[in-house]
Amino acid sequence: MARIPDAFIDDLLNRTDVVEIVNARVPLKKKGNEYTACCPFHDERSPSFFVSPAKQFYHCFGCGAHGSAISFLMQFDRLEFLDAIDELAKRAGMEIPRDTAQRNANPETQPLFGAMDAAAAFFKRQLASSSRAQAYLDQRGVDAATREHFAIGYAPKGYEALRNELGTDTRRMQLLERAGLFSRNDREQVYDKFRDRVMFPIHDRRGRVIAFGGRVLDKDDTPKYLNSPETALFHKGRELYGLWQARQANPKLERLLVVEGYMDVVSLAQHGIRYAVATLGTATTPEHAELLFRNAPEVVFCFDGDAAGRRAAWKALESVLPRMKDGRQAFFLFLPDGEDPDTLIRQEGHAKFEERLRNATPLSEVYFAERMQGVSLTSVTGKATLVDRCRADIAKIPDGGFRDAMVARIRELTNVDVTDANTIPRAPSNSNTHAKRSLVRHAITLLLLHPPLADRAVVPYPFESLQLAGIPLLVELLDVLKSRPGLNAATILEAFSDHPDSAALQKLATLSEPGGPMEWEVDFDGVLAQLAKQSTQQRIDQLQSRIRDLSDDEKSELRDLLRMRLAS
Repeated sequence: MARIPDAFIDDLLNRTDVVEIVNARVPLKKKGNEYTACCPFHDERSPSFFVSPAKQFYHCFGCGAHGSAISFLMQFDRLEFLDAIDELAKRAGMEIPRDTAQRNANPETQPLFGAMDAAAAFFKRQLASSSRAQAYLDQRGVDAATREHFAIGYAPKGYEALRNELGTDTRRMQLLERAGLFSRNDREQVYDKFRDRVMFPIHDRRGRVIAFGGRVLDKDDTPKYLNSPETALFHKGRELYGLWQARQANPKLERLLVVEGYMDVVSLAQHGIRYAVATLGTATTPEHAELLFRNAPEVVFCFDGDAAGRRAAWKALESVLPRMKDGRQAFFLFLPDGEDPDTLIRQEGHAKFEERLRNATPLSEVYFAERMQGVSLTSVTGKATLVDRCRADIAKIPDGGFRDAMVARIRELTNVDVTDANTIPRAPSNSNTHAKRSLVRHAITLLLLHPPLADRAVVPYPFESLQLAGIPLLVELLDVLKSRPGLNAATILEAFSDHPDSAALQKLATLSEPGGPMEWEVDFDGVLAQLAKQSTQQRIDQLQSRIRDLSDDEKSELRDLLRMRLAS
């Protein structure tokens, strides 16, 4: 996929008012120099969501949601990055660079979407004419509205029904095979992949059909479910069945329920649970976890209560744990023996099933139940075992309330603070280090407030080799601002959206400093001077630590540095 030029994104954001974008969806009230509202991404009674016209970004002090106009559209309207860019570009009367637009409309995949649409339409027509397939859905309690909502179809018996319908010329056959609609035997004969199955189209996040799942009508046939193979359009570890429908049915998704089968999703929707999705014949992946949380703050995983279900739950937990940022919640619902969501909701009804969801087990309880298996907390050895089991897991959890609670629970069980070990780095607590780190943060904060300050830093930066946390980020930020003049806080954050220190920049962007540009210039010059002085002292210390082994040039350098320090 072609990358949209940085200059285009910068120009687009400079022509976009984030206040207008947000206010069109969430009514804002002016408060001082900013605008505020109750956060649209989590429930709250008093406003903690702020939009800054000066910095052109939004931030919620409650759940941590933040970003530019682009990320707001991605979070609120649930658009993909390119779709959000396209939306803002149309609004600003701009055209995405022709080469980028053409390359993003991948000529390799565009014809595949057409083939999948044609197949979906064929399967729908076949369902309308198959009394047997309709009887199966009737028996499963799937009404006409639900069938239409999920675009359910039927693949007829025989090996050439789809092939004969969509064309048998060589080019068309190759296209359909690339779309995963055909299979090929040992004799290189091509035939319909899906035969005598109820068909469930799988949609991407833009509502386009990218794959199919087929379920047998006869319970003795195998496999029970058959999915499309991996194609240029479809990667099962990144997609969720029913997510498109859930987003269409819920203007604001508060919860997603993850189940195992297509019929579970369909049956739950039939009974009013219109926020269920299913993984596609695979365990929950990290990509699934991120996709789930991008669409809803609460996720409930539903599994059988047997050993296999517990193993599947643990795999899901491992994918979710590193993504448990503030504002996110995960739960696990284990079903009674022999039941699945489809049978259970038909027996119990909507209200009883919702009650089960409300009583689902929090992720933390599932986690500790697994990690404490076979561990006796009455002995030192048992406590040490639990700490060792948990330490690496805790290191993966983002900073925030959830991690703090997990650490507190381990401390309660073992009297050990797992964050004391070097496995989970923490900033040293001595005041000198704190002051030095604050100095770097102060410089970055000033640059976010007033990016033209970057012009006051002389290249090469005298502090570039200073071994201090945050210096590489400060240097990189200065380089970006010098090479791309005209950036504001929002465009800076967008430019660093994939940077490892993106979260730190987001936090610093929420800070303010007294005064205005003139005061900030004096402040910034002072910060740079102090960093340069620290860099000089660092080099003096390095040279003095091996004073007996210095070369003549190094001795001369040390004398010059000492004179410089005395003069300053």
